[in-house]
Amino acid sequence: MNVDMSATLELIDCCKPLAADRLDEEEAAATARLFKALGDPARVKILNLVARRDEAVCACEFVPALALSQATVSHHLKKLTQVGLLEREQRGKWAYFSLNRDAAGRLAGLVRLPETAR
Repeated sequence: MNVDMSATLELIDCCKPLAADRLDEEEAAATARLFKALGDPARVKILNLVARRDEAVCACEFVPALALSQATVSHHLKKLTQVGLLEREQRGKWAYFSLNRDAAGRLAGLVRLPETAR
């Protein structure tokens, strides 16, 4: 699996927090793409598995953990890598994935909403 990483973090870098004073069309679209990437339960499980590990996870571990085909897992890993949430490292014939900590921090900031008075 080859993934073009040239624009990976661009999506997350351009997103403003949802509670920002205003989101322009580009920022809203970028934020929607990020949430779309997280809109699949398998991708959320992948992020959960990777976030719990101190070291990168081999792509081969996701197939049995998710009970999905290798092709389906590769598709989900590609989507998460494209939006910048995962980092991919090639080691021989296997790809290893780790959480992009900066991107995860930006994601957390994106969804932090102020408390509203009731």
